[in-house]
Amino acid sequence: MLNLLRSLCFALYMLVFFLPFTGFVAITLWMSLAQRYAFVTRWNHYTTMWVFKHVLGISYRVIGRENLPAEASVILAKHQSAWETLAFADIFPPAAYVAKRELLRIPFFGWGMARMPVVTIDRSGGKDALRQVVEQGQAMLRLGYWVVVFPEGTRTAIGSQRRYKIGGATLATAAGCAVVPVAHNAGEFWRRNAFIKHPGEIVVSIGPAIPAAGRTPEEVNTQAEAWIEGEMRRLFPHHYQAATPSVRAGQQG
Repeated sequence: MLNLLRSLCFALYMLVFFLPFTGFVAITLWMSLAQRYAFVTRWNHYTTMWVFKHVLGISYRVIGRENLPAEASVILAKHQSAWETLAFADIFPPAAYVAKRELLRIPFFGWGMARMPVVTIDRSGGKDALRQVVEQGQAMLRLGYWVVVFPEGTRTAIGSQRRYKIGGATLATAAGCAVVPVAHNAGEFWRRNAFIKHPGEIVVSIGPAIPAAGRTPEEVNTQAEAWIEGEMRRLFPHHYQAATPSVRAGQQG
């Protein structure tokens, strides 16, 4: 019952404050991109992250922050919930997310997203989608923004695994920058498509930077996948002990 009340309060916050705010961001034409990013992430820290912790009871702990390179890099991370799409802005240096173009059509939220650093792709475009990631991603890296890629392409339940797509690794090899692998267990408390969230501490583990210059995207992607999936099983073994069938199913999807 308490978790239902927490989740109802969170939904009310999203409706009354978050969505109108993102709509306001869409009309901040007087701000530069850097100013707009700083404004939004500061607001995100003092409001949304506060709501996560004090209303939903969801906190987080970061392992391996010292692994972050000094220069802008590509982050390859697990995608389990909406939590990481908001919380990563509180954890990592200024970053642009790779997102499907349809999200920009969502009233308020999409309009605000279009005014932020973002790499938008048409997922039905095949090779064109990969080209969009590389071209737009390199432009963001040149501006000093990191690029966040969810290589599995969609949210997956904790304990499962989908095929790692090669777009993020291709961007890193083209730009000659590092790839930073990230594992976390947000899906343990914030399940995919679930209205009710559960309190707890999310662990975000940042792995050693993987050099991409002079290597093939396949090599980089395989190394990042091996670290992420190995770290998931090391930190959260209880989600994998009986998960072999679901993992295989996720890989086939």
